[in-house]
Amino acid sequence: MDIRSRFNPDQLDPMETASIDELRAHQLERLQWTVRHAYNNVPMYKQRFDALGLHPDDIKTLDNIAKLPFTTKSDLRDNYPYGMFATPMNQVVRLHASSGTTGKPTVVGYTQNDIDNWANIVARSIRAAGGRKGDVLHNAYGYGLFTGGLGAHYGAERLGCTVIPMSGGQTEKQVRLIKDFQPDIIMVTPSYMLNLLDEMEKLGIDPLGLKLRLGIFGAEPWTHELRRSVEERAGIRAMDIYGLSEIMGPGVAMECAESQDGPTVWEDHFYPEIVDPNTGEVLPDGEMGELVFTSLSKEALPMLRYRTRDLTRLLPGTARRMRRIDKITGRSDDMMIIRGVNVFPTQIEEEVIKVNHFSENYEIHLYRKGNMDGMDVHVELRPDCAGFDEQKINDAINQLRHHVKSSVGISVNVKLREIGSIARSEGKAKHVYDERISV
Repeated sequence: MDIRSRFNPDQLDPMETASIDELRAHQLERLQWTVRHAYNNVPMYKQRFDALGLHPDDIKTLDNIAKLPFTTKSDLRDNYPYGMFATPMNQVVRLHASSGTTGKPTVVGYTQNDIDNWANIVARSIRAAGGRKGDVLHNAYGYGLFTGGLGAHYGAERLGCTVIPMSGGQTEKQVRLIKDFQPDIIMVTPSYMLNLLDEMEKLGIDPLGLKLRLGIFGAEPWTHELRRSVEERAGIRAMDIYGLSEIMGPGVAMECAESQDGPTVWEDHFYPEIVDPNTGEVLPDGEMGELVFTSLSKEALPMLRYRTRDLTRLLPGTARRMRRIDKITGRSDDMMIIRGVNVFPTQIEEEVIKVNHFSENYEIHLYRKGNMDGMDVHVELRPDCAGFDEQKINDAINQLRHHVKSSVGISVNVKLREIGSIARSEGKAKHVYDERISV
């Protein structure tokens, strides 16, 4: 079976304009190939199929995907480094890996066909967001084992963009290059874009006077309020790209410029499901739950029903017939439970940004006092609010406390920090600091 995709920078891919019937037939053919490929070449999958009394020939419809076992991040770690690969190492042309901060890194591999497909899919994504051949693109995603930098780079080149391979860090230099090279597009994490905007203001550079017209932001959850703030400060359209290394990297889903209403899943390569995070039961489109993906064209590392831990819902297609995912509200494994209430960092971020006097930079500190859990939210004033008197500052703090109590359902302490004292991110932002001691 030919699992390669082809790319023409001047027109939409045929699967972007296919009918639903054509798309579903295409998905089923690729699903059956993927299941057989995984069963025949990955010992873990063969063992799990055999234990379930399941054979690849049993997958006769797309609904049969629910028969397949789930795959989790721990499976990749348990089979570290290459035990999940379905092709010989002499066919693997590139490796990427997670940072491994909570254990062994998860290692992902790509054949040359995988790399070509990935470049085509990211090129499709940039074009869907509004990028075009000939645009200058500043790539501030990290290069190296992280999939963001090289994934964005190869896709932008495939589209025909001029790529500035800046990577992360060196914030002042980044800003100078953005000013001097005048890119049309920036690809970066939303938290680091805030850092760049702060640095521009510090250096006396007006973001609204730059040529930038489009930002493609991913690698971490971000809220509609953060989108609005970035668009106003930078004078750009802020578009949401979604991906994860275990499935491919950036470009699994991309928001389309025509609608800007949530990332469209490229369903010809990735089959999405939403399941109940506790039971694993498949939920209908429109219901909130955990996002699960099955790869449909990966050779080196096929993934069957990979549990992303991201919480969202599937929505009908708009700009494309393929389904969309709603904003990621959080992760099932980063949920904080405070006095019996489930809280996600994005909920706190949303309320911080609603108080116009505070910057988008914040920290959540969790602590335990006696038998009770508590939460402190650390915030900064925006630089243009630095001259506020004590009464205005107290009003802003009380406003935030009220918003969190009303919308999230818990009481928090709000601590004001000096402007610029909250650590700025050069990649994925860290917002939660859990200082509780297990008893």
